[in-house]
Amino acid sequence: MATPDFIKAVRATAGHQLLHLPGITAVVFDDEGRVLLVRRSDNGRWTLCGGIPEPGEQPGVAAVREVYEETAVECVAERVVLVAAEPQPVVYPNGDECQYMNITFRCRATGGEARVNDDESTEVGWFPLDTLPPLTEAEVFRIKQALTDEPTWFATMPAH
Repeated sequence: MATPDFIKAVRATAGHQLLHLPGITAVVFDDEGRVLLVRRSDNGRWTLCGGIPEPGEQPGVAAVREVYEETAVECVAERVVLVAAEPQPVVYPNGDECQYMNITFRCRATGGEARVNDDESTEVGWFPLDTLPPLTEAEVFRIKQALTDEPTWFATMPAH
């Protein structure tokens, strides 16, 4: 995934040490109830759209921006469905370590044609919920939470 310039500036002095960063995920549905996924160019896995908010950028605005940047799909963020610290740090191929505090939004597509719109993905597609490609357990949970009318999910007990 492309590293934002402000993270590159921090890395210039922090090196590869663990950074705690905000992250957003967008679970985007179309009018047919399909979910929008991208195939990452770095590891070939299908995933939900997401990224890091820019300094001062509101998380919902970042979700909408990331979806458009990655897929050319226009959407609106409807609600927060999940707030969670990722349980394990991500270690990137260059040695950088990051642990994300993720805010997941349910979004509704409003326009645009789904296509690869940057170098972060190799494919983009709409998937019916009963024919999803392999996803992580966390991504499946985010989709399930986005489909419910439950309040925003967050952990109330420390992870063990």
